[in-house]
Amino acid sequence: MSTVLVARDGAIATVTVNRPEKLNALDHDTIGALTAAFVELAADSTVGAIVLTGAGEKACIAGADIVGLSRQGVLDGKRNAQHGQRLTLAIEATGKPVLAAINGFALGGGLEMALACDLRYASPNAKLGLPEVSLGIIPGYGGTQRLPRLLGVGKALELVMTGDPIPAEEALRIGLVNGVFPQAELLTATKAVAQKILSRGRTAVGLAKQAVRRGIHLPIVEGLELEADLFGMISSTDEMREGMRAFLEKRKPNWQ
Repeated sequence: MSTVLVARDGAIATVTVNRPEKLNALDHDTIGALTAAFVELAADSTVGAIVLTGAGEKACIAGADIVGLSRQGVLDGKRNAQHGQRLTLAIEATGKPVLAAINGFALGGGLEMALACDLRYASPNAKLGLPEVSLGIIPGYGGTQRLPRLLGVGKALELVMTGDPIPAEEALRIGLVNGVFPQAELLTATKAVAQKILSRGRTAVGLAKQAVRRGIHLPIVEGLELEADLFGMISSTDEMREGMRAFLEKRKPNWQ
């Protein structure tokens, strides 16, 4: 049985971690399969948006495979971190909207994958956290870098240094997730958000994502220059002309 499933619903691709008996924990091979899946979907022009989730109702991704991590030393520890980081970078680099449907536990590497997504939606039973310090290690798949960029240093350090998971409603309150939907409706509701995004100009959405993703690492003046460059780029497209024409003619755009 494949540990990573990819299904299509029109222009939306759903990537499911399929290890429910292990609470969808990330072992080395599953990380590799996920990375390959996201690279392939990024190159597929028929895919407009991607939803990431886990099989079953208990866990989205409960973390990394502790058995494998327990045997690591200095060199393979670094290699293990870089292996997981390649996955989270592949998620960020798709150029398409990526949404996480967090249907249960998203701990450690599971939360780090969700942090690499553009938007995160959770079910009420979800628990989110980075518990690595309770195991004598630190987050290694990007959690120490993405969490403070999302929540600010103080809140990120609280979650990292205590290792305590938080419930979905608290995650919503602090901005860690964008919404909470009933368990039975989570995937459908997340796809509905993806479909709304797909109703906008696809090139514009991709460039807007690029402006935010790249700009957050730049000083404000350089970020504004990047935004202006991308604004100029979108202004040369048929998509921009159709969007403006549709607005003036009071109709829905007919995106090509």
